[in-house]
Amino acid sequence: MSKPVLITCAAIVAVIVIVLSIVFAVRSRKRRALADVLGKRNNDSVHYAFVINPSKPQASEHRRFIASYCANHGLNDIEFIETKLDKDGRVCAQEALDHGADVVIAVGGDGTVRTVASALSGTGHALGIIPIGTGNLFARNMGIPVGDIEAALTVATSHGSRTVDMGRMMLLDNENEDHAHAFLIIAGIGFDAAMIDDTDPELKKNISWLAYFVGGMKNLFAPKYHGTVTITGADGSIHSKSNLTFRTFMAGNCGEIPMFSLMPEASYDDGILDFEILDTTGGLIGWVNLAGDIVYQTVTKKPEQNPISMNSTVEQIQGISAELELEKPALAEVDGDILGESQHIRISVEKHALTVRVPETPSVS
Repeated sequence: MSKPVLITCAAIVAVIVIVLSIVFAVRSRKRRALADVLGKRNNDSVHYAFVINPSKPQASEHRRFIASYCANHGLNDIEFIETKLDKDGRVCAQEALDHGADVVIAVGGDGTVRTVASALSGTGHALGIIPIGTGNLFARNMGIPVGDIEAALTVATSHGSRTVDMGRMMLLDNENEDHAHAFLIIAGIGFDAAMIDDTDPELKKNISWLAYFVGGMKNLFAPKYHGTVTITGADGSIHSKSNLTFRTFMAGNCGEIPMFSLMPEASYDDGILDFEILDTTGGLIGWVNLAGDIVYQTVTKKPEQNPISMNSTVEQIQGISAELELEKPALAEVDGDILGESQHIRISVEKHALTVRVPETPSVS
């Protein structure tokens, strides 16, 4: 090999080494800066209240770890409030606020998170999340570590935050309702609620969200739902549809679930909800078409129906509220929690109502 060629090769190698060294140095500096930011906990005067679901596996162990972590990091103003059958996360969070909590941290699954969030909405108090449920969909959407309690706890007691929207569902014909139920991911009426209601809790513990497919199979050929829907757009325009027939009606604050995108344009901080009306015809063929529609929009990241679908319909519209009046009661759910049956339902959004502790990205000069 000639001398000029050797010199050229050596120069190229040198440039590559220099570039790689700079990249690794920058990454290392960012990691050190993030560790410094997240590690400065001593003498933190914030009052943290941990709302914990004791029914979750290893809840007692998690509680001991949290107490130890806080003691080791100088977080001395803490309290634990446990949920009960007659005392959900909303009531616990209200109690925490009455006790002077600055940050309320939900230790549980999506149900605990959404009920705690319900009480914090509009208060300015931050929500922290320690995800120990089976789905943890909202935590995943927020980039909060799942399966690593120390990392999630570090985020919850840091000062990085994001303001997000919250959805609300009100069963207007239920005299016992005293508030609109919060949701952070998806609320639904019809098939999806029936599917969740028929899912075996033990099976869900073993195979997580895949258990919903079993519940779904039980309701493939259930009767359809009929009624009228009125949707108010972000610009105040009214979209009303009578003689509505559907399998399921959903409202999304986040549209992403494991492996699939139900509402590609849904965003938790845009001040609007994404409403989706799904229907099928032709028996099993229609359901196969609908599955193809969901896969199609998951791949394309667009709220569009598969152009070759013949026996399914996917209608999507964005707005700030929707009101449904049905011919017969239908089961309703919020973030996987069953609310019961209703014929008259209102869904709305609270724009930028909730502050959530999220991973902090430090600036590196």
